[in-house]
Amino acid sequence: MKYLCVMLFLLTTATANADVSKLRAIFADTPHKVVDTDSVVHKRSLIVGVNYGSDAMFFGRTGPIKYPFVSSDAIYNTKNGIFIYGSALKVLGYGQLYDEIDLGGGYLYKYTKDFGGSVSYTRFLFNSDAHVIKSGSSNDINWMNAYDYGIMKSGVTFDYLFGKSHDYFVTLNTSHHFESNFSIFDDKDYLTVTPGVSVILGTQNFVQRYSLDYDYRQQANNIFDNGPNEQHMAALNGMFNVLNYSFKVPIAYNRPHYTIEFAYKYSIPVNVEGVLMNTKESFYNLTFYYVFY
Repeated sequence: MKYLCVMLFLLTTATANADVSKLRAIFADTPHKVVDTDSVVHKRSLIVGVNYGSDAMFFGRTGPIKYPFVSSDAIYNTKNGIFIYGSALKVLGYGQLYDEIDLGGGYLYKYTKDFGGSVSYTRFLFNSDAHVIKSGSSNDINWMNAYDYGIMKSGVTFDYLFGKSHDYFVTLNTSHHFESNFSIFDDKDYLTVTPGVSVILGTQNFVQRYSLDYDYRQQANNIFDNGPNEQHMAALNGMFNVLNYSFKVPIAYNRPHYTIEFAYKYSIPVNVEGVLMNTKESFYNLTFYYVFY
């Protein structure tokens, strides 16, 4: 379990960012500290997972209606820190076989046992009938750094979206890890609770692109480029602002090869443009991951 890649950031975080069970490819040793060492050891591994989410979020924004979803993920992790991954997402209640497929890869690095990060590239592929708000983008370059203070762990993540839209994001997050000092069924399992807060700052041109792609002009009449105020409204979406505050509480049951996690997240979107107004919302995710060494 010590070498299990953490796939929920943003999930796992989105998650912070990616709260559609989207892999941000943020890899790190699990916080289960069974050995105190300055050495960094990577194992070759394959991790597969499935996830249910109550609504699809992308950088603090959601669509005009809720899109509950299921997704599957896979990551292959090499000994030298290089990884490749893929994920597939389907919105529940719609006929298409899939809504989104993501493919990507990157590199995990660690300067010390307490400070490390990753850099990755992800390509987003969408079904032509997909209406999740993330479909307003097509490529992402992600760079994450995190430092473990002991009492808490803090990170900063930089994202650059390009292709269908161009956006920049900075995500700040801090969490504290609680681990049970008792076992549930035997001496190989344990519980973890990792409450955390995050702030997303950035531009939101992808929201304008989304409204144009799916003709939501009536619902979001100031994020389109057809009208007397078009330049002014487009400029608002291109401004770098705070986009979202959130608080998340993941509770996980862990064994050497797998993790089952339930996560609650409360999201507070701010600086939302248009009548496509995101409001405060609770999100629920149920996730299962298995690691093969």
